[in-house]
This record gives sequence, C-alpha cells and structure tokens, in this order.
Amino acid sequence: MSRAVLAGRTDQGESLLDRNTTIVADLAPAGATPTLDSLRRRTADFATLGEALDYAARGRRGMNFHDARGQLTRAYPFAELREDALAHAQRLIALGMKPGERVAMIAETGAEFAACFFGAVYAGLWPVPLPLPTSFGGREAYVDQLRVMLSSSDPSLFLCPPELLTYAEEAANERGITARDWTALAEMAGGTAELPAPDADDVAYLQYSSGSTRFPHGVAVTHRQLLSNLHAHGVGLKVEAGDRCISWLPWYHDMGLVGCMLSPMSLQMSVDYMKTEDFARRPLAWLDMITRNPGTSVSYSPTFGYDICARRMSSQTRAEDRFDLSRWRIAGNGADMIRPDVMQAFVDAFADAGFEASAFCPSYGLAEATLAVSLMPPGEGIRLELVEETVLNGGSASAEGRPRRYRAIVNCGKPVTGMEIEIRGEDGAQLPDRGIGRVFVRGTSVMHSYYRDPEATEACLKDGWLDTGDMGYMSGGYIFIVGRAKDMIIINGRNHWPQDIEWAVEQLPGFKSGDIAAFAITGPSGEETPAVLVHCRVSDPKERGRLRDDIKERVRAITGITPVVELVPPRSLPRTSSGKLSRTKARNLYLSGEIQPYDIAA
Repeated sequence: MSRAVLAGRTDQGESLLDRNTTIVADLAPAGATPTLDSLRRRTADFATLGEALDYAARGRRGMNFHDARGQLTRAYPFAELREDALAHAQRLIALGMKPGERVAMIAETGAEFAACFFGAVYAGLWPVPLPLPTSFGGREAYVDQLRVMLSSSDPSLFLCPPELLTYAEEAANERGITARDWTALAEMAGGTAELPAPDADDVAYLQYSSGSTRFPHGVAVTHRQLLSNLHAHGVGLKVEAGDRCISWLPWYHDMGLVGCMLSPMSLQMSVDYMKTEDFARRPLAWLDMITRNPGTSVSYSPTFGYDICARRMSSQTRAEDRFDLSRWRIAGNGADMIRPDVMQAFVDAFADAGFEASAFCPSYGLAEATLAVSLMPPGEGIRLELVEETVLNGGSASAEGRPRRYRAIVNCGKPVTGMEIEIRGEDGAQLPDRGIGRVFVRGTSVMHSYYRDPEATEACLKDGWLDTGDMGYMSGGYIFIVGRAKDMIIINGRNHWPQDIEWAVEQLPGFKSGDIAAFAITGPSGEETPAVLVHCRVSDPKERGRLRDDIKERVRAITGITPVVELVPPRSLPRTSSGKLSRTKARNLYLSGEIQPYDIAA
C-alpha cells in the first residue's frame, strides 16, 4: 500500500449505510446497543438536556462500557439511563435539594456517574463533574484539588465511586458537605415529587477546566448554550446513520463530557467507552474497538493518544494483521496543540491497516465555549501552513515560498454553526486575514459566566465576545492556532513559543512528547531566561552531562540564548487531569524545589 500523507485528500463518497444497509443493520459489537435504529435522528434540536434524553430513550441506542481489553462489560441503553436518572432525581429531591443547588460528583466513566449526572439535571440541580486521581502528586495533592473545587462550586452533596469515598469525605468534611458513594444513593428510597420544568436559559452544569488547581474557574453552561454546541457537532461532523462513537476520553474534561457523552446521546448515537486509565495501560485496545465496529467510527483524541498508539506499534506485529481502520470516518484531533509529525507517524504506522489520513478532523475549542469553536470539514484531513519564525513574533503569516526557519501550523477548521471568530491586535482592533493576534469568539454556545466570579468573567467576556487567551490567525475562513498567550516566553523583546523549544529537544534521540517543559524564569540579574526541564532516563553522569550540553545547543539554535537545562527523573513533569503537560505547574514546582533535578557536574 502506498504511503499516506497528511496533505492527501480523498472523496468521502457514499456512506457505509448506503453501500451495505442490510449487513450493518444486523451487526453491532456482541451484546452492545445497536448502531442503527428506526428512531428518526434529531440533530440536538432540543430545548433542554433532559428533553434530549427523553427523546433518545425512545430508541434502542445507548452507552456501552468495556474493560481494559476492550471487551464489553455492560450495555446501557438510553432508555435504561433515563429510568435510572429519573429515580435518582426523586432521591435527590427527597434529600431536600432544591433547583439551582450544586451536586459535585467524581466523573468516573461508567453507568453510575451517567445516571447521577442526568438525575441531577432532571431534578433541576447543577451537576459538577470533578476529576479522578492522577498518578502525579499522590493522595494529598488529589484531596487538596478536590477541596479547592468544592470551595469554588459550593455543592450541597458530593457523590463518588465507593472506592473513593474516603478521599471524598476528607475533602468534603471541612466544608460541612455530605459525601456519599453512588451505591448508597441508589439504595435510598425516592418519592413521587413533581419534577421542575427547566427553562432553556437555566444553567445545566458547571465545567472545570482540566488545569483547575489553586484558582479554579467553574464554567456555567446553560441548556441553550449546550444544545447549540451539540447541534453544531452534528452539523459539522455530518453525522451519518451508520456512525458509532468510540471513546476513552475522561468525562471530567470538556471534550470527554460534552463531545463523547452528551453529544452522542443528543444525536441518538450509540457509543463504546473504555476508561482513561485502561487506555493508558493498553492503548491499542482503543483501536481494537474501532476495528470491531461494523459501522463507521467517530472517535476523538488529543495528539498524545495518537502518539502512544504509533509508538506501541513499533514492538507489535504488523498493523494490518491486527486492525481494520478503514471505516474510521472521523478521527478527531483536539484538546491540545496538534502535532503534525505525530499525526504523520500515526498514518505511517496504520496506513496498511486501512487508516486514511483524510479521516483526521482537527478542531479547536475550550470549555468557555461549551466545547467546539471550529471543526475541519470531514474528509479534508490535516492541512498545514508554514509560518516563518520571525512572523510568530507578531505580523502576517507568509503564504509564499518555503521560509528558511518555520513552524508548521495546523489548520483547525471553520467556525461551527452559531460561532464567530475574530483575531485582534494589541490595540483591540480586528486584524486582517493572516494577521497573528489574540483569538476572540462569540456565539450561541459561549458560556454564561464563571460561577461566582464576576471579576474573572468580566476580564474575558465583554459585549458577548470571549477572549480565549489563545493566539492565532484566520486564513480563507479557517482558524490556525499558534499557542497560548500566557505560555509565550519573551526574551529581549522577542517572542518564543515553548512548544517550539520542546519540539526541538524532542528531535534528539530517546525523547517523546511530554518529556520536556519549557518556560521563562528570572535570572540573578533580573533578566528573563528560558528554562527547560527534561525527563532523563540515562544513569551515567558523563552521559547526562553530554545530554545536557546537546539540549543547550539545540535550544540555543532556536532562541539564540543559552538556556537553563535541568534533567529531572521520569514522570516528574505534571500533567493536567486530561493528560496535557502543565507548564505553569512545572514552573511552580521547579521554583519551589518540589521538582528536584539530577546533580550534574559542570
């Protein structure tokens, strides 16, 4: 098979359903909810989230949960979810909870969380999904994170899996919040109270960003804003009758919650889940699940998910002997900067298994816009523009010729239905096409506010326009994201993007995505200096010294400045709850001495 390339384009052609309706109609993963259904699909055109579940429950589709090997453990039709959610709503009302109160809940991927989430929605309460523990920081750091989020959201009840009850109780007790595991909630008696009739402009839930730590911002999203964004998903992805969603994304992150839990339900699409921690242990089980799907697959991942899978194949059998990825229609990319080199490596690894580069669907979004701001039209794949390094300091992107030093910027698609994008300069004026500046968005799914934080709301939301904090440019109606404004390293008046430094170091042998964190620190004389923390797997002191010198030289070639390079133990660099590198936290931990570099002789 010829080598696929990211820039390739194929005609999408007729859908699988059109080609082979009778076969697809009879097939679904064994025991799972069906891919096809006689229920007429509605594209999330509902007034409230409860109304969307009421409709989805009229069909046979639903959620399906799988173990670490990708084997089905429970099929959960939307009809059963609705029945359980209504029962939970009565139990929550019986506890004396009133509309508008918050219910915090640890967002473990499973039927129990889904039932509690929708139970809160039916009761007029605001569910607040909170993260699961991560491998970094241990129990104390996790409990402290929960305390901060509980303080911010001020819930009346905290629900969790039974095995995390002691964590939840420790975090909740000092605020006088009742913590219960959801097994205990399910055993409670309910009532027959009349459920509240929500308005479309009522808040549906609170969403915390994946990086929420010391000063978390709970994004308040109304039913109207949510359903507007979910409708845009269906329109933008051109959802087909034979589509089925496959996901390992965490439900405490907006792409997992909105994109892979609420969106499939509101579009009446069956979905197959594996837990995020199971994906981390056995990432290729994700591709096994896609292979077993007889319909067309819709599945999203940040860049690092594709990276892990491509790397695992280096020690595996041939991809075509294990996988069939030819029916993967939408291979979404989002939640972090999209790495074209990683995407190409994935294509190289799985093209012989039928994966088409045109299936890639880059996107841009953030919790403050509910989720999606832009999507690449299906079938267009990943498109790149080469932008000169000097232009990234502020200016216009060059469309002509191959620059001597450049960065490949990924096209993140067109604004979704109901969304507008503007690029503004430092003076606040809108920039012309290809002018690099700050990204502002406005639309029907932009957040209501940050919960109980009017100052933070006012700082980023004015006249309906949301300051995303991202830098980018528009080109021919498409948005290109350059980086986060707050991550920019400014040395002697020149802008340097940390990902440029990190990517340069990754080109040295033995490194992978997530091994490097670059940020600015203040030197002894008050000058700003780039610092680079690098995971080191070398034990020999002389080799470490040579490695440090190689890294310094590589960064010097990019920035023109000699950086501070620190080699740190593997797994030292912190990640957000969604798996993204947290440069801000890495900097803070380094400056506080909590990240201890290896001692290397000068």
